[in-house]
Amino acid sequence: MATRSESNHSVDESAAPNGALATTSLIPQPLSPPRKVALITGITGQDGSYLTEFLLRKGYEVHGLIRRSSNFNTARLDHLYVDPHNSQKARMKLHYADLSDATSLRLWVDSLLPDEVYNLAAQSHVAVSFEIPEYTADVVATGALRLLEAVRSSPKKGIRYYQAGSSEMFGSTPPPQSETSPFHPRSPYAAAKCAAHWYTVNYREAYGLFACNGILFNHESPRRGENFVTRKITRALGRIKVGLQTKLFLGNLSAARDWGFAGDYVEAMWMMLQQDEPEDYVVATEDSHSVEEFLEEAFGHVGLMWRDHVEIDKRYFRPTEVDSLRGDSSKVRKVLGWKPRVGFKELVRMMVDSDIELAKREKVLVDAGYMDAQQQP
Repeated sequence: MATRSESNHSVDESAAPNGALATTSLIPQPLSPPRKVALITGITGQDGSYLTEFLLRKGYEVHGLIRRSSNFNTARLDHLYVDPHNSQKARMKLHYADLSDATSLRLWVDSLLPDEVYNLAAQSHVAVSFEIPEYTADVVATGALRLLEAVRSSPKKGIRYYQAGSSEMFGSTPPPQSETSPFHPRSPYAAAKCAAHWYTVNYREAYGLFACNGILFNHESPRRGENFVTRKITRALGRIKVGLQTKLFLGNLSAARDWGFAGDYVEAMWMMLQQDEPEDYVVATEDSHSVEEFLEEAFGHVGLMWRDHVEIDKRYFRPTEVDSLRGDSSKVRKVLGWKPRVGFKELVRMMVDSDIELAKREKVLVDAGYMDAQQQP
């Protein structure tokens, strides 16, 4: 943690009435307040990277918990990285831990004594949760419980806790969905998020924790994982545009989602923890579009027809579908004063432009023989 700077002293050498120099007593200057400390799980993800940028701009010291892997998974944070040996500049630090390991969570909460904890980590892919439901439940639901318990038992009192919820918790509940809408999860991921939500409410009511649930509707960006449908579309489109790919295979095109920009949504997370009382909030644009509409906007942006390149593959349909999600974010707008800055069209074009540039760089490597164009049809 950053330490307070030493007091500065000054000498007043104003002229005395008799013409001699008068020296005043040493006057201490105000101490700089210590930096706030934030602990983020899931810091290497899309939301974690945007939240880290946001908090660093606010002057925080940021600590992130990452899983041990044989390969580095920090690409979204590389532009923020400063070697920890440069302690005066390194305000973001990474530590190994896992939501499946309560000991590691308690170690870092007790060692770092954070002011704020943001639980963004999850097995967050809905389709994958049907294939690995037990792991999803352990990390998403029980992982949140482990972290809440670490915060509750910490020697530091007054830690503020943010739990990342999901619009998938509403499932088949008709839109618009608000804080008072019933949950009807339609996937192991959504069911696990519901459990994490109620654990958070319970710890708030039972132990007086300052704990908030942010029920965030779909939020995207150029940093979105490539196996999520929006980024899958824009990544493939970039490759199609430069001649590295011809086809894109998708599932249900009629599914409608409330898509916003992740960079806007992390500000709402922070705002929740700055309030006098902890509450739960829906964060959404209140504007819903189907996957087909996303395709039309993306391909139209570069002058292509999506029907010439997209094919339906039934393997991408879920066992239980969520047809339509559209949030009612009136509470977060009224209470926190939050509202989205990036609209749907701007978001799609931002992602397309980014992935076209990525595909251009990829093509240079392919043409030079440094990269295989791989098996894309």
